Amino acid sequence: MADFHQEPQITTLHGLYEAFDKASYLTELEQRLEHHAQHENISLLLPSLHSEMQNAGVLDGILEQIREVRYLNNVVVALGGAPEEQQFREAEEYFGRLATAERDVRIVWIDGPRIQGLLGEMAERGIASGVQGKGQSVWVTLGYLFARDESDVIALHDCDIVTYDRTLLGRLIEPVVNPNNDFQFCKGYYARISPTERALKGRATRLFVTPFVETLSRIMRERRHHELERFFQFHRTFKYALAGEFCFTADLARGLNVAYDWGLEVATLSQVYDQLTTRQIAQIDLAPNYEHKHQDLSPDDTDRGLHRMVVDIAKFYLTYMRSHGVALDDAFVDMILHSYYQTALKYIRKYSYDADVNALSFDLYEEEAAAGHFRGFLWDAWEQSRGPQEAKLIPSWNRVAYTFPEIYDRLMGAVEEDNSQV
Repeated sequence: MADFHQEPQITTLHGLYEAFDKASYLTELEQRLEHHAQHENISLLLPSLHSEMQNAGVLDGILEQIREVRYLNNVVVALGGAPEEQQFREAEEYFGRLATAERDVRIVWIDGPRIQGLLGEMAERGIASGVQGKGQSVWVTLGYLFARDESDVIALHDCDIVTYDRTLLGRLIEPVVNPNNDFQFCKGYYARISPTERALKGRATRLFVTPFVETLSRIMRERRHHELERFFQFHRTFKYALAGEFCFTADLARGLNVAYDWGLEVATLSQVYDQLTTRQIAQIDLAPNYEHKHQDLSPDDTDRGLHRMVVDIAKFYLTYMRSHGVALDDAFVDMILHSYYQTALKYIRKYSYDADVNALSFDLYEEEAAAGHFRGFLWDAWEQSRGPQEAKLIPSWNRVAYTFPEIYDRLMGAVEEDNSQV
């Protein structure tokens, strides 16, 4: 059974239902959502690579669960990694099983000539759309949803969740769609335990983001940068800052800039921090356990795995500090990375106790070695972020529509024409 501890800044919604009958809870949850859906249109955005369709044992299970859901107005798939038209047609057929008489399904073919042509036109107008990846795919697909202007609430989750259950989707959406709440943004969290290895996962969050933002909060407090201290405390409040599952109102989403690198999740939290009050923000326990694809450490390659992830995230935070008045130099960053490492070691000791009492495998040396690598990755991030670097953010759709007034009609036409071809 989950705890019921509340953080001081935002609302935490726990998995207390796990103490009771889960089947009856799901029935009641979906009944409430179906009632809310009579007044609010709910969209599900699925960012998916074409290659994930080959992982049928995982994605098939996710789609079978979503097929049982009756409260979604539409499902839109942000399809990446599909440069060939045949791949797009395969995705149309594959995800088409989600369509019902009440719910349509659209595939946004990110690599298709129509979408790529529009991105080229944006570039000619000086509108940066980033580079190919999850962030850009999500951003383009949000633009399509705004062009349709039929979504009040939008939920997003990944397509590689091994332990997926539709309770996760319902819990992600309910806090935002419920008219009795003030929430405009809800982020998921969960435990990351490998059931086969019986070991803790989620290294990037456990060993990097959590101790790093705690370290930065403390340093900002000591140096009396109180606004930045509050900013990093806000990030520390989230139990799983890198979770890819969140739900927000369409009105909020229209005004969000979107990161197009591995900083997507922390950049989204930062945008939410700037635009909402804390009473409008919640995090929710989505599942007793969450298993998905694990990234390699890749210590010698800054373009792959956890190395690239940590570098991109660290670059975002370092750039954010500089843009808010903190002068960084080699000595300051050197102090930050060593302070981070000491904080990470304290967390690792706590993780070891947690693993031990729960009879999980725990390699203390491997965990400390990973934190040591992350310390080095921080320096890579600093070297890459020197000079007039900006955060890798794509402008909000509100800004794009102001500069390119016909963009929604053009984007709607491109997606609909792609989906109407036989």
